[in-house]
Amino acid sequence: MSGRTIAVAGILGLLGPIASAHADPCEAPLPSQAGVRFSGVVQYVGDGDSLCVGATADPKEWIEVRLADFDAPELHQPGGAAAKTALERIALQHVVICTTERGRGGHVISYDRVIARCQIGTDSIGDLLRHAGVAEGGN
Repeated sequence: MSGRTIAVAGILGLLGPIASAHADPCEAPLPSQAGVRFSGVVQYVGDGDSLCVGATADPKEWIEVRLADFDAPELHQPGGAAAKTALERIALQHVVICTTERGRGGHVISYDRVIARCQIGTDSIGDLLRHAGVAEGGN
């Protein structure tokens, strides 16, 4: 191995733990059918349209949700960080009731998240984000 290869391998080894620290903590099995209702507290917000719902503080019981009724910009896109901040302000530590739905492709699970419409009281989180002026435009 050349010195350059060793240096690159060393740098990648240092970056590995950093990259995993940013992974979402949600670990519960995901509902696999449309129409499944679940509730809990929003324990974590990953971006402007992804969150974790759980009844306890144990991440092994948190269900990762992709909001069915709101497409936020990705974090690296303009407005992405603001969307995440707004979702945290609106939903973090609030009790929600979620119902799974099929996405555009007909699937209930997308990128290791269940697609669901979640409500705080009688208001959908998507409507609350739009009402707060959060720009849509994600994937």
